[in-house]
Amino acid sequence: MAKLWTGRFAKETDHSLDVLNASLPFDQRLYRQDITGSMAHAKMLARQGIISAADGEAIVNGLQTILDDIEAGKLIMEGAEDIHTFVEQELTARIGDAGKRLHTARSRNDQVALDMRMYVKEEIKTIRALIIEMMKALCEKASAHLTAVMPGYTHLQRAQPVTLAHVCMAYGNMLRRDCVRLQNTLELMDEMPLGSGALAATTYPIDRQFVCEELGFAKITDNSMDGVSDRDYCMETASDCSILMVHLSRLCEEIILWCTWEFRFAELDDAFSTGSSIMPQKKNPDVCELIRGKSGRVFGDLMTLLSMQKGLSLAYNKDMQEDKEALFDVLDTVKHSLQVLIPMFETMRFNTENMKQAALGGFINATDCADYLTKKGVPFRDAYRTIGELVAWCIAHHCALNDVDLDTLKQFHPLFEEDVYAAIDLQTCIAQRKVPGGPAPEAVQAQIDALTRFIGKEEEQNA
Repeated sequence: MAKLWTGRFAKETDHSLDVLNASLPFDQRLYRQDITGSMAHAKMLARQGIISAADGEAIVNGLQTILDDIEAGKLIMEGAEDIHTFVEQELTARIGDAGKRLHTARSRNDQVALDMRMYVKEEIKTIRALIIEMMKALCEKASAHLTAVMPGYTHLQRAQPVTLAHVCMAYGNMLRRDCVRLQNTLELMDEMPLGSGALAATTYPIDRQFVCEELGFAKITDNSMDGVSDRDYCMETASDCSILMVHLSRLCEEIILWCTWEFRFAELDDAFSTGSSIMPQKKNPDVCELIRGKSGRVFGDLMTLLSMQKGLSLAYNKDMQEDKEALFDVLDTVKHSLQVLIPMFETMRFNTENMKQAALGGFINATDCADYLTKKGVPFRDAYRTIGELVAWCIAHHCALNDVDLDTLKQFHPLFEEDVYAAIDLQTCIAQRKVPGGPAPEAVQAQIDALTRFIGKEEEQNA
């Protein structure tokens, strides 16, 4: 196995150590970042006169051919300790001694720190774009169901009437914050670590700012030890993604319930459903169940990253090699979850009549009935108790609040009048809740408009 460290050791490393130590099987996905970073480094070395212009040009051209061959499937990445070793040895095999000059004024410690930052920056942008697509889908469903009444739940018990649009916007706002969190992480981590060396920078007259600008970073890292030894951006990205997966898992749990025969609020398209090997009638929401389950592995990856970093003294330690598989799994899982959830949600069909029928039961207009009395001057706590007693009476007599005649209502409180029936109608209950953030159609439309503006601004900035 090819290694970059030689000379000090009299023996070959044991095979078991090679297996434990090797990271090429998983860090090879960083090949593009490693090669791009190396090209910028070589240009800087030549520009600063640290290597000759001819060597710089040969290195850059050689790296480009390696990149082209990898992406064309002509070059298999194997036989080396890690992606850095593979690229350097392949380069030297192609261009000779000039390739041996590439690693001047650089350590694998700042090299991998650069590769990881470049990779995570790109992945965050991809995930944010997917979140935006999911928000669009939620806005579209909300716009189409502004007046679709359904029960709102607390403790999974019917609580108050809302609309399907209002529910969609609840998740839309969760995802908006996820998008902002990831952008905040992106801005915090947008620092270029190359030039930090192993830990104490370098004696060569390098130009870190040139490399920074060449690779599109906002600034260079301020401290060489920090530059090579912290992976807070990995932990923060995993944390952001864990919160995102919580939100996706909750949405999936809603959909799982809605697709049951007990609810029958929604049905998934056949293209996003599975069946049973023994029960021919089954139509299972496996997409939602898998995303709900995969949220747990993302949380576990976050714990791996936190535990890996917590006991490390400055500066680089080999423990930090463990950041890659954990973070790669986070990023892959989140992307794959969104890539299937978006079209699944877009093709879902909603049974708004079943939603409405469900909203007619469970006394979900009881709070509005109490508010009716309160608006007539009854202290809310007294009105609350009166309606509680009325609900108990209705349960005993197997009827809804709307079905109780006025004479009976007056036995519970003399301020009940004929207008109570309009006040506790489900459409009225929703329409009157028009405060900002509420479920009234105009309030939800304002939420849709606000989220649409956010989406437009994000797309414009990232165009």
